[in-house]
Amino acid sequence: MEKTDVTQCSVAVLAGGWSDEREISLASASACSRALQEAGFSRVDILDVAEKDFVSKLVAGDYDVCFVAMHGRYGEDGSIQGLLEIMHIPYTFSGVLASAVGTEKEVAKMIYRSAGIPVPEGVDIPGDQEVSDEQANELVQKLGLPLFVKPAANGSSYGVSRVTAADQIADAVKKAGAEGDRVLVESCIEGTEISVPVIGNDAPRALPIIEVVTGADFYDSTVKYEPSELHHVIPARLPEESYKRAQGLAVAAHKALGCRGASRSDFIVKADGTPVILETNTIPGMTESSLLPDSARRDGIEFPQLCKMFVEWALEAYAERSAE
Repeated sequence: MEKTDVTQCSVAVLAGGWSDEREISLASASACSRALQEAGFSRVDILDVAEKDFVSKLVAGDYDVCFVAMHGRYGEDGSIQGLLEIMHIPYTFSGVLASAVGTEKEVAKMIYRSAGIPVPEGVDIPGDQEVSDEQANELVQKLGLPLFVKPAANGSSYGVSRVTAADQIADAVKKAGAEGDRVLVESCIEGTEISVPVIGNDAPRALPIIEVVTGADFYDSTVKYEPSELHHVIPARLPEESYKRAQGLAVAAHKALGCRGASRSDFIVKADGTPVILETNTIPGMTESSLLPDSARRDGIEFPQLCKMFVEWALEAYAERSAE
């Protein structure tokens, strides 16, 4: 497919699905669809992946590119990306491997360590494990208090608990285990919470850093979808050296995981100025008030332009893979 004007492309915005983040995905899809139309795309259709005739609609639509506006399981873990690879349809954001690795937090931490990116201490345990008092005390002895207990592969803070006593760990593991097969128990890093968006393919660059101010124990799913002006400080109030270091580490994480198009890495900046990575989102929230679009706007990139750039990068990546 060769089109001199990318806005001539027909776009299928893929949304919905079956994860906890279905409604968030539908909101992202609606916002991205409007933005693409504002950018000049004449044919933009939203397809709900959970509908029984999704694949037949995708085939019948003869779309030039898919804009993946899915979050969580099946959308952000490499599943939908694998389908699109088989169907030879270009798509936005990261490929199968980067998506799968980015979703599996403990695997991602191994990649971060190999790239020299500081990570919190943690222990990975089976999601169905019954944690005894003795095991809980061992975890506290190893990792200290407070602790974070989270699904090893999930998003939007679903199933995450902040634990302040050993006798809370068993219930927290059970809660996180209900969201997936593995549970990650991590030490709590104290400091300034930030999120660093990165955009681009072969030459990715970091956007302005967002400082996340919540007033809550952590940036949970309720806070994340409140109005951005309540919780986003752009640029983050960090010393220049820490600011540049965090941007560099976010780009390093993007490259190490093999991301393309966009990623958003979350960090805690400790009192000594060291940024410690928590996770990388390979399909960040994509409503106009979400973290990445909010940061891009501060950088002079309006939301319609940003969505158009994602389509351009998707076509660029597909062309490179096809030429191999």
